[in-house]
Amino acid sequence: MSPLASRVNTGVSREGRDTLWLLAVLALCILPHLGRLPLWCSVGTALAMAWRAWLAWHDAPLPPRWVLLVALAAATGLTLATHQSIFGRQAGVTLVTLLTALKTLELRARRDAFVVTSLGFFLVLTQFLHSQAIGLAALMLLATLGLLSSLVLAQRQQGRPPIVNAVGAAARCMVMGVPVMLALYLLFPRFGPLWSAPADSGPRTGLSDHIELGKMSELALDDSVAMRLRFMGQPPRPQEMYFRGPVLDQFDGRNWTSSTMTRWPSQPVPLTPSTDSAGSPQAVGWRIDYQITLEPNRLRTVPLLDGTLAAQTTPNGPSMKLHRDGLSWHAQQALTERTQIDASAWMGARDTRDPSATEAGVTNLALPSGHNPRTLAWAARFHQQPGLQNADADALVQALLWHIRQGGYSYTLAPEGTVDEQSPSADTKATEGQTPPSHAHPIDRFWLDRKTGFCEHYATAFVVILRAMNVPARVVTGFQGAEINPVDGLHVVRNSDAHAWAEYWADGRGWTRADPTAAVAPNRIDRPRPPIRYPEQLPQALQGLDPAFWSGLRAYTDAANHRWNVWVLQYSRQQQMSLLRNWGFESPDWVTLVRICAAIIGMLAIAGLLWLWWQRPRLRRSPWHAPLMKLHRGLLAAGLPAPADCPAPAPALNWATTIACSSQRQSRSPRQVELAQALIEHLRRLDALRYAPAQEDTRRQRQALLKDTLALAARWSRLTASERLASKHQAKPPGLRAQD
Repeated sequence: MSPLASRVNTGVSREGRDTLWLLAVLALCILPHLGRLPLWCSVGTALAMAWRAWLAWHDAPLPPRWVLLVALAAATGLTLATHQSIFGRQAGVTLVTLLTALKTLELRARRDAFVVTSLGFFLVLTQFLHSQAIGLAALMLLATLGLLSSLVLAQRQQGRPPIVNAVGAAARCMVMGVPVMLALYLLFPRFGPLWSAPADSGPRTGLSDHIELGKMSELALDDSVAMRLRFMGQPPRPQEMYFRGPVLDQFDGRNWTSSTMTRWPSQPVPLTPSTDSAGSPQAVGWRIDYQITLEPNRLRTVPLLDGTLAAQTTPNGPSMKLHRDGLSWHAQQALTERTQIDASAWMGARDTRDPSATEAGVTNLALPSGHNPRTLAWAARFHQQPGLQNADADALVQALLWHIRQGGYSYTLAPEGTVDEQSPSADTKATEGQTPPSHAHPIDRFWLDRKTGFCEHYATAFVVILRAMNVPARVVTGFQGAEINPVDGLHVVRNSDAHAWAEYWADGRGWTRADPTAAVAPNRIDRPRPPIRYPEQLPQALQGLDPAFWSGLRAYTDAANHRWNVWVLQYSRQQQMSLLRNWGFESPDWVTLVRICAAIIGMLAIAGLLWLWWQRPRLRRSPWHAPLMKLHRGLLAAGLPAPADCPAPAPALNWATTIACSSQRQSRSPRQVELAQALIEHLRRLDALRYAPAQEDTRRQRQALLKDTLALAARWSRLTASERLASKHQAKPPGLRAQD
C-alpha cells in the first residue's frame, strides 16, 4: 500500500494529533498577549506554530538545529532592539512567548512535551501581570485544563487514547485539587499581589503627576476602570464630581510639575474636618460620605472627591497611612495595590492657605522667560480692556471664560497639529534677544492658532494667562465625572475620565476652581456618561445593534469584575488574621498561618494515602475461601500430606486424591484405612457441595461437613500418634521394655 493510501485510511498519527492539540492549547495561552506583543513577535510566533502544525499533520521531519539557533539569536536581538533589555515584564513576556513557539519546533520526545507544557503554564501566569479580570481567569482556567490534558496524553504512550478521555482525567484532577487550592487561598501567607510587580516604562493615559504639552496621547485610548465609588446617601451632581489628583504649579514652557515634593509629616495630621486661623480647609457645605475603591495607579497622590477632609483605609484593606495637604491627599507609599478608602467630603470646602505667605506665592505667579510670547502679549492687551484694568480675580476669570465661549474655541480628544508643534515655524518672534524654537510655544499655537484642544490645553493656557495678569493660579489634575452602574449602584470612573482644571486665588475666599473646559464643552462636565461613549469604536457589524444591549452587557461585566476584585483579589493579610481570630486564635501572625498550612497539607497527604490504600486492587474472594483455609490448616496439623503444586487453600477434592494415593503407597492399619476412607468421603461431599447450586441451608451444611471433617482429621492425628508410639515400644529389647 502506498503512503498516500495509508494516510487516507489512518488519518493523522497519534504523535501528530497530540502535537496539534498542544499547539491549540498554547495558542489559547498566548491569545490575550497579542495586543501587548510587538508585531514582529506576534508574526514570528504565528509562523513558528503554523510551521510546527504543518509538520505534525504531514509527519514531516523537524527542522535542523542550526535553524533554531538562528531564530533564537534573531529573537534575542529583536527583543533587545524593541525593549532595550531582555529583562523586565514586557521584554520577558515577549521573549518567553517566542521561545515557546520555537521550542515546539524541536518537540520530539515526551521530555520535550513536558518542557513545552511547563512553558505554557508560565504563559498562563504572565497573563495576570496585566489583568486579573474574571473573564481572563475563566479563560486561563480553560487553558490550564488543556495543558493538564496534554500531560495526560504524554503519560499514556500505548494505543490512541481519545482526547475527550484525557480532558476528563485532567478535569477530575483539577476537581480533586480544589480543597488544596481553597486552603492555600485562605491561609497561605500574603506577600503582595501580582500587580505590585515593577511596571515597564512606556506611555500610558489616565492620571499622571506631570503634564507634557505637545506629546499627549488621546485620552479615550484607555477606557479601563480607575476607581469605583459607593455613596452612602445622595451622590453629588455630575458637575460636582471632581476627583482631586496632583496639583501642578511649576511651568518650564512645556512641562507642568509640582514645585514641592510630598514629604511625610513628622507629626500625624488629624483626619477630621478642622478650621483654624492658619487657613486650613473649612468644613462647609453639605457632607457626603462615600467609599472609594482605587485601582493601582503607582502614584502617591490619592484622587479623592474634591472637598474631602476625612479619609482612612478600610479595616480589611492594606494598611496604609494617608496625609492631607490642603485638599490634596497623599499616601505613605505608591498605590500599587487595589485600595478601599472610607471618606467624607464637604462640597463647600476651600483651601484658604494664603500663597503670599509662603514660597508658593512666587511659584503660582512664575512664568518661564522667552516662552509663549504671543499669548503673554495677548493677556496684557486683554487685561487693558475697559473694565478689566482694576478688576479682581473673579472678574478676570469670568471675562476669560466668556472669551472662550465666544472666541471660536472647540473641544476635541484628538486635536490636529499636535505633531506639527515640534516642527519649525516662521511665526515665532524673538523675545528679550532670544529665539527659542517653535516647539517652545505650544500655548501660543493652541490659544491663537488652532483654538481646538482638550482639557490639558485649556487648563494650562488658562493658568498661564491668569499668571500673566498677576493672578496666582495653578493646574489641578484628576478625574471628572462618573457613570453609574445600574446593576450594583456603584459610580465607575475610568482612566479616560482623566481631567485637568485650573485653580486661582480669590481674596477672602481662598483657592477657587475654574474649569475652562466646561466653558467650551459643557456636555463634558454637566451630563452623565452615555451607555456607550464611543460607539464608533465598535466593529461595523456591531454598530447597528441595540445600544441598550451593550449597556447592559457592560454593566453586568463591570459588576462581576468588582465582585471578583473585592471578594477574591482583595483578600488580604488583614482578612486572613480576622479569619483566624474568628476561629479562636488570640494573636495570629504569619507563623500561625504557616503552621496551619503545614497541618492541612499533612492531613491531606494522610487522607490521600488512606484513599489510595482503600482503592488498592483487591481479589474478590468467594464464601468458600475462609472454610477451605480452615480445612487446609486443620489437615496439615493432623499430619496428612498436602497436595503437591497447589496453593493454599487447596480444594477438598485435591486433599481427597492425595490421601487416597498416600494410602495405596503406604501400609496402613485397618483403623487407619477406615478413617482415611471416611475422611475421603467427607472431602468429596464437601467438594460436591461447593459446586452444587446454592440453597438456603448450604451454609449450614458446609459448617456441619467441615466440623465432621476436622473431627476425623483430629482422630487421624491421635491414631497415628498412638500407633507410632506402640510400634516404637515393640521395637525395644525385652530388658528395656521391662524397665519401662
